Amino acid sequence: MDLEKSPPSAPRESPVPRETPAQPELPGTPAASGAHGVPARQDAAPEGCLAVAIRIPVRIVVLVLVVPVRMVWDALVVGGRFLRDALFRPLGRAFMWVFAPVGRAFVWLVEGIATVVAWVLTGFGYALAWLGKLVFVWPWVGLWRYVALPLGRALAWLGNVLLVVPAVWLYERVLTPVGHGVVWALRGIGAGCAWLWRVSVVAPAGWIYRALLAPTGRGFAWAALGLWGAITWVGRGVWAGVTWASRGLWAGVVWVASGLWAGITWIGAGLWAAMTWIGRGIWAGVTWTAMVVGTLLRWIFVVPVVALWRWVLAPIGRGIAVVAREIGEALGHAWRVAGYISLAVGRFLGRLFRWIFVEPVRWAYKCVLTPVGHLVRDAVWRPAAEAARSVGRTTRQALASARETARQTRADIRRMLFGAPREPEPVALSKPRSEPEPVLLAKPGGGPRSGPDRSRGEPVGAEARTLGSSTTALTKD
Repeated sequence: MDLEKSPPSAPRESPVPRETPAQPELPGTPAASGAHGVPARQDAAPEGCLAVAIRIPVRIVVLVLVVPVRMVWDALVVGGRFLRDALFRPLGRAFMWVFAPVGRAFVWLVEGIATVVAWVLTGFGYALAWLGKLVFVWPWVGLWRYVALPLGRALAWLGNVLLVVPAVWLYERVLTPVGHGVVWALRGIGAGCAWLWRVSVVAPAGWIYRALLAPTGRGFAWAALGLWGAITWVGRGVWAGVTWASRGLWAGVVWVASGLWAGITWIGAGLWAAMTWIGRGIWAGVTWTAMVVGTLLRWIFVVPVVALWRWVLAPIGRGIAVVAREIGEALGHAWRVAGYISLAVGRFLGRLFRWIFVEPVRWAYKCVLTPVGHLVRDAVWRPAAEAARSVGRTTRQALASARETARQTRADIRRMLFGAPREPEPVALSKPRSEPEPVLLAKPGGGPRSGPDRSRGEPVGAEARTLGSSTTALTKD
């Protein structure tokens, strides 16, 4: 039987129907949720009897072990939150309230010191810059502006007068005419030398070339062409003979080589056939031996290992996986249940603490301390504060009177010693000419009044109604 090729066995279904043990419904859990607080799976995979058998004991044991841990954890969380809200956060705020002004004062002090130091260093830098200009820059500027520049201009004028002007006059009046004369003389000498060269050298050389050298060169060229033709005819004959001999020799070599190659090919084909037959036999033997050895090795090593894996290790691994999964699910379930238990215990302890300590303290504060505090505030603190405020006002008034008396005394002593200070005299300011002075006109009852002057041609408007004048016909004079 081949164990490798056998189909895997189907999972066995337990004859006893699997029933999930009913979990106690905790407060706040929905009825439609599963055993672990998650929605129950409709198409769950079938579980074996091992998972059903170890689920309840494992969960009971894990719950007993996890409940104390969860309660200790919740107690530590509550204690940490209480310490954070009641101790660390107010302490941090107090530190900030104390150290923030100190830090701001330190920053202000550092900024002030830095500002003063920067101001001092800036002034010192300005002073050093001014001193450096005074010592190094301004003397050189004055030396350049008032000494070197006028001296350079004077030297430039002197050099122009002593060197440039005489050199220009010498060039224009002496060197230019002399140069023109030398050029004319050299041109005449060059023309004479050229005529002499043509007459004495060029004309005889041309006659020698035409009458002697050209006929001699043509004779040499005709003789050379004849000699080259003879050499070419002899070379062609020699090359034809060498070619005919080479072709015969090559044909003999090819015939001999063909015979040798045919013999070698026949011998090689026989040797190759023999080697092929021997190699096929050796390969068949090696293949048969490998098949036998492979089959033996398969039945000795592979089949037992496969059987061990399929029938021993795989079931043990599945069992371990089921146990580990159930332990993990039991831990999660126990942690959640322990949370509800810890919450119930914490609420009970909190309510007990409230009944034992908080309610009596609250009652004492509301019914005893608050009336006593109001009585102390109305009977003691408010009169004491009013008396302290009146004493403060009296003290401030007395100090103000003392300061005013001291100020008057100092003024009197200063007046007696140095005399009264001179009063400033007002200075009369002249009015601008563009603004005419108002003209005082006499009223009917007497006395001047301001109004437009008809003699100057100023426009006269309607007079306003007053108690002494009227615009009606019954009250007119």
